[in-house]
Amino acid sequence: MVLAIDEFPALVSVAPEVPSLLQKHIDRPGGGGPHLILMGSSQRMMHGLILDRSAPLCGRATEILKIAPLPCGWIRKGLHLRDDRAAIEAYAVWGGVPRYWELAADFPNQEAAVGGLTLSPLGVLYDEPHRLLLDDLRDVTQAASILTLIGQGCHRLSEIAGRLGKPATSLSRPLERLLDLGLVRRDVPFGTSPRDTKRSLYRIVDPFLRFWFRHVEPNRSRLEAGQILAVGREIQARFAEHVAGVWEDLVRASIPRRRYFGRTWGEARSWWGPGRDRSPLEIDVVAESTDGTALLLGEIEWATSPATDRASASLRRKAESLPLAEGRQVFLGIWNPAVPRRPGRGIAHFGAHEVLRALQ
Repeated sequence: MVLAIDEFPALVSVAPEVPSLLQKHIDRPGGGGPHLILMGSSQRMMHGLILDRSAPLCGRATEILKIAPLPCGWIRKGLHLRDDRAAIEAYAVWGGVPRYWELAADFPNQEAAVGGLTLSPLGVLYDEPHRLLLDDLRDVTQAASILTLIGQGCHRLSEIAGRLGKPATSLSRPLERLLDLGLVRRDVPFGTSPRDTKRSLYRIVDPFLRFWFRHVEPNRSRLEAGQILAVGREIQARFAEHVAGVWEDLVRASIPRRRYFGRTWGEARSWWGPGRDRSPLEIDVVAESTDGTALLLGEIEWATSPATDRASASLRRKAESLPLAEGRQVFLGIWNPAVPRRPGRGIAHFGAHEVLRALQ
């Protein structure tokens, strides 16, 4: 027999004695009884009820599952989309939460779903991010302000602090909380220690939250004044830029999950800094082979046509200037959602299909 209790924190809020009763049941001589599955959407409260040393159930868990969103490779099937490009565009809005997919499926197209679910003050997802923050954070206002600034392009700690008018040191704790909850990630150049805070860039992890804090939160007053269509047109005009950022994340996530150039690769990250000639240099993809003998370097484009010879020449120049590549075997690739053409002059071209197959 299995006893599964959903939203366990909500039950405990009205019946605080439940954890102690479950503890006595688990610890009774002889054991036995039903298998228990306790579930909750609030990470903070579940940690407090199960992992806190003073909690009655501390040490009783035999397995802890953190349920992550579905990867992008499933959304085309989930929403019955016509092609891979449409799947990536849909994922850039809804992320990997199946409930959001179900809601979006009730609309004739994505533009209508965005307007009805996220832009309309009556939409089911209009206040969704604030509800998520209320589950896990005490100071929702400060967290929302930080997420809004990151969503609008402030990725450095100094930029965020300057826009908020606060010293950077005062933001260390709220940022760490957002990092712990998995709402924000800290990017550093490939090969750089994660502790190198001077070169860190902060980004919103979930595509839906990234979309919402970039387009919805800054326009709430306009949306509540009825300017839904006008805001929707502005979003469409800038939508490709938003999708391009999500596409970059998907490409990097796919690299450790499939074989490129007949090899397996470790974590892929971007790299930025001075090149060998001390000029500023930025590369979208850098990954090391699992045997440590080679580097994979790549450029990521969000376009409607295959990569040009100019893009290939640019990637070669960057590879020659990258300090990490000196003395290493280097493989070059360009990721473009359009149908890839044949590899030319040592550079392979990969499309959306390869990426989405890896993310299943």
